Amino acid sequence: QVRLVESGGGVVQPGGSLTLSCVTSGLSFSTSVMSWYRQAPGKGGDPIERDFVAAAFSRTPETNVADSVKGRFTIARDNAKNTVYLIMDNLKPEDTAEYYCNAQTSGDYDFWGQGTQVTVSS
Repeated sequence: QVRLVESGGGVVQPGGSLTLSCVTSGLSFSTSVMSWYRQAPGKGGDPIERDFVAAAFSRTPETNVADSVKGRFTIARDNAKNTVYLIMDNLKPEDTAEYYCNAQTSGDYDFWGQGTQVTVSS
């Protein structure tokens, strides 16, 4: 059974930092593309409503980060721990959202975690 479990969300003031973690099991982590998406308040629960944040590719150190968070967010993966991280600095109120971890396996299967809430507010 594939599981993706996010943690690390919380309430932080503007300009603050948070690091999200996504621990996976039941899949071939090292060969999967690992990504973070977010869903702003008021949007529906469908994954299609989620906005791409960042991706860490398999078998390469390359990453891709959305323009809206470039220079502030970093994605990192630890293949030995089957874990992907989202390091978020200089947080802004518009970063408030539910953050979801996504795994796309080499067989093109898509898996999602349950989400972790990030609230940026003074």
